[in-house]
Amino acid sequence: MVIKVFLASSSGSTAIKKKQQDVVGFLEALKIDYAQLDIASNEDNRAWMRENVPGEKKPTNGIPLPPQIFNEEMYCGDYDTFFDAKEDNTVYEFLGLTPPPGSKEAQQAENSQKLQNGSVTEEHPDDDTTRKPAEEEEQEEAEGDKVEDNHLVSEEEEELRELEEEEEHPSEED
Repeated sequence: MVIKVFLASSSGSTAIKKKQQDVVGFLEALKIDYAQLDIASNEDNRAWMRENVPGEKKPTNGIPLPPQIFNEEMYCGDYDTFFDAKEDNTVYEFLGLTPPPGSKEAQQAENSQKLQNGSVTEEHPDDDTTRKPAEEEEQEEAEGDKVEDNHLVSEEEEELRELEEEEEHPSEED
């Protein structure tokens, strides 16, 4: 998949130039492969961009301004939607790409998935531990951590046992 960024190499607008530089610079920083397609010097690029920006995304005059971003034929958005995705750490999602492991976006997606289903069993290749489902973790937290005769004794059971022992063997103070 190739990200296509439609730019105007000879724009008189400094605002457009800054937006184009922002998009290109950010893609380069993330090491995302992309192609710059100039709409100022190539009429085919200009026509393709104008035809493929969805109607609801076009400004009132009907002519979308650069930069416009596509993933192959799929429209991703303009500078404003790119900027929002950048601020929300969702640029890979915005571009229709899988975030690389360890990126903020990948971590957010992983945390979001865990929150949605609550019982994800996850293996970590770096260690031999396997994460238990959230329900099991909650159950273990509710139980005490005292082990007797190779089984777990809850805090309530332990308190009850201590009270019974006190009743059977009253202390000398009573």
